[in-house]
Amino acid sequence: MDFASSSGGTVSDSRSTTSAKIVVAGGFGVGKTTFVGAVSEINPLRTEAVMTSASAGIDDLTHTGDKTTTTVAMDFGRITLDQDLILYLFGTPGQDRFWFMWDDLVRGAIGAVVLVDTRRLADCFPAVDYFENSGLPFVVALNGFDGQQPYAPEEVREALQIGPDTPIITTDARHRADAKSALITLVEHALMARLR
Repeated sequence: MDFASSSGGTVSDSRSTTSAKIVVAGGFGVGKTTFVGAVSEINPLRTEAVMTSASAGIDDLTHTGDKTTTTVAMDFGRITLDQDLILYLFGTPGQDRFWFMWDDLVRGAIGAVVLVDTRRLADCFPAVDYFENSGLPFVVALNGFDGQQPYAPEEVREALQIGPDTPIITTDARHRADAKSALITLVEHALMARLR
């Protein structure tokens, strides 16, 4: 959907409602499904499958030992940020064997939230590269695990070689307020990118 001009129904004061598509991306087990579920005002659609022995040696469970399911297509949720702005959230699968779906999931999006687990920073490189190469505005959201944020945003910016225009924020994907704040940061960033 075109963020600048798409409109859906009208609200009681005759303002049009704008809807926008947001992608939530990142590496395997970084918290994308949790993020969408925490902020969605509807029961999120999840396409999770039980992990089997077939993924042994393929999916790194070092930092996600309790993980028993994985997203195989997408997660979908919705949040109303304001009475005239609705965001539709599409969470991508994290494993590279499912990346062939990313082009379809990203089509029409105004931007992306790239979730990062700083304990395994290299897992976010493909997502960051994808959005840099596509030109789609994105924010990097450092998801704290066990309440820990071992690296400051500027340390991550330097490690990822991301320019100063891309916001890097800290978040907790389990908490609605944090996820909502990340989405607001992305919407503001996407709007500013359109004005440049």
